[in-house]
Amino acid sequence: MSHNVVPLRLPVPVAPVQGTLALALQPHREPPPVPVVPLDGDPARAVETWARRLVQAALEIVGGDRPASQLVRWTDREVYADLQRRAWLVARAGGHTPGVGRVQPVRPRVLSVHPCVVADGVVEAGVHVAHGARSRAVATRFERRRDRWVCTALDFS
Repeated sequence: MSHNVVPLRLPVPVAPVQGTLALALQPHREPPPVPVVPLDGDPARAVETWARRLVQAALEIVGGDRPASQLVRWTDREVYADLQRRAWLVARAGGHTPGVGRVQPVRPRVLSVHPCVVADGVVEAGVHVAHGARSRAVATRFERRRDRWVCTALDFS
């Protein structure tokens, strides 16, 4: 008697991506990767890049091009609530729904970031923003919390 069992049908592996739309058929079992913002070295330089990306996203949220939920992890409650409030006010004035797609005819751009280390784990930055021919400043404050920088103040001037 043989102990070798031959299955009637060999298992067929499912490809993780199929077709031209590249749909992932396997569920994600872990959260998406968190972008790494270096906490060692020069905190001003680390936050300079981070502030540029976060302020650009905040401008697009307020203008209605992005949902505010994209920054929930990177802002504290007050900043997140203020972004949502501003997005709804702009949307109501413009007659659109915030965060559903491209709304702004002119995309705001971050021109420069000027960070300043205030204390250990605290960096403030002034950000120069252009919106078409107009120019404005955005003041930010970032605090190091556990393994990431969190925006604790975002003031549009």
